[in-house]
Amino acid sequence: MSFVLKSPQEVMQDIALRAKAKRLEQNLTQQGLSVRSGVSLGTIKRFERFGEISLKSLIDIALALGCMEDFEELFKVNQTPTSLFGISNNDKPRKRGTIK
Repeated sequence: MSFVLKSPQEVMQDIALRAKAKRLEQNLTQQGLSVRSGVSLGTIKRFERFGEISLKSLIDIALALGCMEDFEELFKVNQTPTSLFGISNNDKPRKRGTIK
């Protein structure tokens, strides 16, 4: 399933549904996830219902559900080789943007 053609709200809802499914797969109640993750029960309820959550709470929930590796691909820098010999040493990471 791709997030490309979805609104931000739809993406949030999809993530919330996946987290809920993962919680239920592990036979956890919302209260149980709250205790494991340190995230308040109200925050978990709001997240599962509306998809709204802070990044810190989302990471805490992912850690409790064993899904931290899912964050590895988020904002991953593409390091594609520019030649057959690998990545060029001249390609330094940008420190700031130029477009206003």
